Amino acid sequence: MLVQKYGGTSLQTLDRVRRAALRVAAARRRGPSVAVVVSARGGRTDELLRLAADTGAPSPSRELDQLLAVGEQESAALMALTLNRMGVPAISLTGQQAGIETTERHGEALIARIGATRVRAALDAGQVAVVTGFQGIDRAGDVATLGRGGSDTTAVALAARLGASACEIYTDVDGVFSADPRILPAARCLPWVEPGVMAEMAFAGAKVLHTRCIELAAMEGVEVHVRNASSQAPGTTVAERPDDRPLETRRAVVAVTHDHDVARVLVHCRDSRRDLAPDVFEVLAAQGTVMDLVARSGPYESEFRMGFTIRRSQTDSVRAALHEVTAAYGGGVHFDENVGKVSVVGMGLLSRPEYTARLMAALASAGIPTSWISTSQMRLSVIVPRERTVDAVEALHREFHLDRHEPLDVPSANSGRSATV
Repeated sequence: MLVQKYGGTSLQTLDRVRRAALRVAAARRRGPSVAVVVSARGGRTDELLRLAADTGAPSPSRELDQLLAVGEQESAALMALTLNRMGVPAISLTGQQAGIETTERHGEALIARIGATRVRAALDAGQVAVVTGFQGIDRAGDVATLGRGGSDTTAVALAARLGASACEIYTDVDGVFSADPRILPAARCLPWVEPGVMAEMAFAGAKVLHTRCIELAAMEGVEVHVRNASSQAPGTTVAERPDDRPLETRRAVVAVTHDHDVARVLVHCRDSRRDLAPDVFEVLAAQGTVMDLVARSGPYESEFRMGFTIRRSQTDSVRAALHEVTAAYGGGVHFDENVGKVSVVGMGLLSRPEYTARLMAALASAGIPTSWISTSQMRLSVIVPRERTVDAVEALHREFHLDRHEPLDVPSANSGRSATV
């Protein structure tokens, strides 16, 4: 049993749909049953969003989800039509028809369960089941979408439910890279990435996979392969890697990621006796707003101060509520949207404190100002001016020699720093 997922650029034209269908047909000839998950064709979701905006429709909403679901349904029908024309029996299924049940948050729903009765029936009948990604049905019987990149999550969830041997995700790049190859030609395609590292990369800005899909793959033990729909490149495998590589001397830094969808938020209140942190967290949670790089003042300081980052695209959804919470106690909120976040991702980074020092030194040498920084075993993140984000990626990719194939990572006898990474 195999699940394949095709992204929007892989289906953008009818010629690309045919090429994807040929790959599906080839997989089916090799023996396993094949289920396919499709995204909306390239640019289609943006087109539908513009149409909704022209009507003044609120976002997100039930009606917007009804509209956006059209994109994936179009792709699924075109794929099934193409496969049938090739002599490969196929049936297209919407999220509802595939039994995908979701929570009730329109625009950011979570998959609760997948019945998959009709999917299994189609596979048992020798058909390719082509399932719409990005969508399901909530308890009220309404269409609910999973948010940007949700088709990845649909594919992994379906693979887990069907007990598939693997989930192949086809996109417009050769795999997962050590940095975004669109801005850094020296970036190297990684043949293998462990799920925990991939989840951190996705959260920190790597666009090739959806964060939730990798989290789900790790929890369900689904092996994910990321490949280019237009080539035969081997791509990247995302799975635990049982092998005989060196243990503590293997490379610790795997990739450098960047994210422009970032805003810094500063909350302050003159009344230090009032702890606004619970109120702030409640506002963010109510809107499903993800926060990162959190710091706050202590109990003995003269005023309450708290800083954190959120997605820049989510600032409008929380701006009024945060102002209301702080104004009640003589405080205020400041949003800085002219920033970017750059992250070094790997394993055991806190155990190698010289890596943080090298990160900061490399950025300073490149003349790139930094502000907030956070550290963990798997990610070092720093905030930089938005216009210097790409420069920061280049500097850190060079500093950690990520354009090279994996060497040993051993301390230098003279400096205590890693001789190579």
